[in-house]
Amino acid sequence: MSTRDKKPAPPAPAPRARTAPAPPPSPSAPAQGERRRNRPLREVLDELLSHTRDIARRAKTMTPAEVDYAQQRLEWLADEVWRVATGEATPPE
Repeated sequence: MSTRDKKPAPPAPAPRARTAPAPPPSPSAPAQGERRRNRPLREVLDELLSHTRDIARRAKTMTPAEVDYAQQRLEWLADEVWRVATGEATPPE
């Protein structure tokens, strides 16, 4: 095969144009308002996340009793999140 028989290499792909960053969400965006309006849900979710992170950090060193308690508390917190999110519970004052 001679060099004349070889096909030319395809051109390198053009660099992608950078797009402008998305504008910040407006203060009236639903996600922003939901965080402020449903404070009880936010508090229960924060507690659930905190507990989950604590379990993740300590999982290897936890005793079986601690694991059992942690699981029960996770289930209780998940139930609380569901109740507050669906409106089945009255928010704490």
